[in-house]
Amino acid sequence: MVERTARRGRPPVSDEQRRQQRLEISRHAVRLFREQGVAATSGEQIAKAAGVSERTLWRYFRSKESCVEPLLTKTIEAFQRVLRSWPPELELAEHLRAAYTLVPEESWSEVEAVLAVIRMTHDEPALRAAYLVLRERAEPTFVEVLAERQGVRSDALEVRMQAAAVSAALREATDELVAITAAGVDSEVLNRHREQLADALHFITRPPG
Repeated sequence: MVERTARRGRPPVSDEQRRQQRLEISRHAVRLFREQGVAATSGEQIAKAAGVSERTLWRYFRSKESCVEPLLTKTIEAFQRVLRSWPPELELAEHLRAAYTLVPEESWSEVEAVLAVIRMTHDEPALRAAYLVLRERAEPTFVEVLAERQGVRSDALEVRMQAAAVSAALREATDELVAITAAGVDSEVLNRHREQLADALHFITRPPG
């Protein structure tokens, strides 16, 4: 009879646990970047603040600047979820007015952290690059939804141009929100952001002809 050796060490980390840990590290990194600047913040400091080893930090992130990606991703994924849930009987603008929020939880601390890191991307090239790459990666979702809605192929030039315009409108509206919330954010400003975005996308997402 073969004896089974008990498995030692920590149990494997699930994808959800990994996602939550990356998000928690991201929150601490953004806080440190806000308090002392990106250049003055080290990976060691971020790891210590998040309660993880440096080895874990570098396993999850390729650079200290990339630590902002989970927070930035939340805003992009929030818009993608709204786009995917767009009911066929509604215009996108109407759906956005009812369903879109900058981040899903809509907690003020999370909103302020997201806006702060986007604000920092204007002065930090490495952060800006990470932000723009994340936005670019979201465009295939825009293409997929718009193509299905209009009954055209997803490789059609007109739908790819439309998706790029949606991405640009979202980026510009968010940059405008960042500019006017330097002194603080409130529900009125977020509502105005949603209205401006909805108005812009009303024209962009109309079917051709």
